[in-house]
Amino acid sequence: MSDQTHKPNEDEPQIFAVNKGARGWHFNRRNFLKATSVAGAALTVGGCQSQTPTPTSTSMPTNTPPPTNTPMPTGVPPARGARAHASDVQSVAISADGMLLASGSSDNTIKLWSLPDGALLNTLEGHASEVNSVAISADGTLLASGSYDNTIKLWSLPDGTLRHTLDGHASIVNSLVISADGMLLASGSSDNTIKLWSLPDGALLNTLEGHTNLVVSVAISADRTLLASGSYDNTIKLWSLPDGTLRHTLEGSASYVHSVAISADGTLLASAGSGQSSGSNGNIKLWSLPDGALLNTFGEPYSEVHLLAISADSTLLASGRSGGSTIELWSLPDGVMRGFMSDVSFFSVDIFSIAINPDNTLLASAGRSPGGSGGSIKLWSLADGTYLRDLIDIAVSEPEFEGAQYSPDDEGSSVITLSCGSPIPAGSTCICNCVTGSGCSCVGHRSGGGSHYWYPN
Repeated sequence: MSDQTHKPNEDEPQIFAVNKGARGWHFNRRNFLKATSVAGAALTVGGCQSQTPTPTSTSMPTNTPPPTNTPMPTGVPPARGARAHASDVQSVAISADGMLLASGSSDNTIKLWSLPDGALLNTLEGHASEVNSVAISADGTLLASGSYDNTIKLWSLPDGTLRHTLDGHASIVNSLVISADGMLLASGSSDNTIKLWSLPDGALLNTLEGHTNLVVSVAISADRTLLASGSYDNTIKLWSLPDGTLRHTLEGSASYVHSVAISADGTLLASAGSGQSSGSNGNIKLWSLPDGALLNTFGEPYSEVHLLAISADSTLLASGRSGGSTIELWSLPDGVMRGFMSDVSFFSVDIFSIAINPDNTLLASAGRSPGGSGGSIKLWSLADGTYLRDLIDIAVSEPEFEGAQYSPDDEGSSVITLSCGSPIPAGSTCICNCVTGSGCSCVGHRSGGGSHYWYPN
């Protein structure tokens, strides 16, 4: 495209106004110097300019570039319509180094995100139906995904290449866990079985039978000697590894067992389910390992807990209820409530998965976006429960979403998407900044209109 009025130097920032009409994208070169009154503040402050400032957003002097140690913006709520997936997010997992988050969705895809900045790194496609569960190996080289299509897929990390597709379950794969040494994968299924697979080759080693209803959650102890399984037959079973011998069947849940988690030190098993019996004291139970003795019962009676996550230091338990708007934090092993995260304006309509990073500083929650359309992933500070940010894929967000995209200098083709009012992350280049218009749409977004600025050329 040519510009007869101004020819910028090679290193000069260049701005393009972008508009999507009925016939597609239209680009018009604008004189950068003449456009500073419109775009200059947007490029230095970052994000879309909003007529209603966000109280929690921060800004920097317009003539001062952000210093290299400027942290990512925090406390800035996402704009209306922000989405991570096109449908519900069913599962999230954080890598052992805390640098990667994987998400599995009802849109049949897995997405890989960098932490803590939230850049979308890759979208993995291949499943024929909803992705129910994702797990990352401790060395960060392998991702496993389980689906409604009855299969498990093994993917190389960080590139996302498909290695193997594991067939064997006769029904939905509900839950996956990879052992700490990366040598064993366990899967729980709606066919009432648990299967053990060797890694990284994916060979089937054993099928564990004994449950009389869906197996919805599995966990492996850090020393790989014990597997726990939770089922809709209202029981938890403890199995010896690697042989798969049944050790104990733990009873006491009044209804379905929705989730099981084993502490990193291997001494505690937490289970979540219903507290709908007249004598129930709660819906979270703590059991000692390896003997399976019941130690404690706590939580809110007459309600259901669907989600559990234990911190890496075994001192904190996070719990959530599908359909609720609260994540509760409990100290271990006493079960005393330490706090909770709750804000209806932030949370999804339904929460389907939670994960805690290895250094116990961050919690990720995932589920259904407000309004019931699309899936969301939110990051929270474990220290004080502060909302940090959403992970956003602008390509699947709603047309009303207005945001800005940035490319970190050291991340290659990865893109960070932030909401209006967010400052530019340190060391990043703004690549799509919506300044005006109600239908903000960066490249690939399906929105129907709006004017946008791209930087650099």
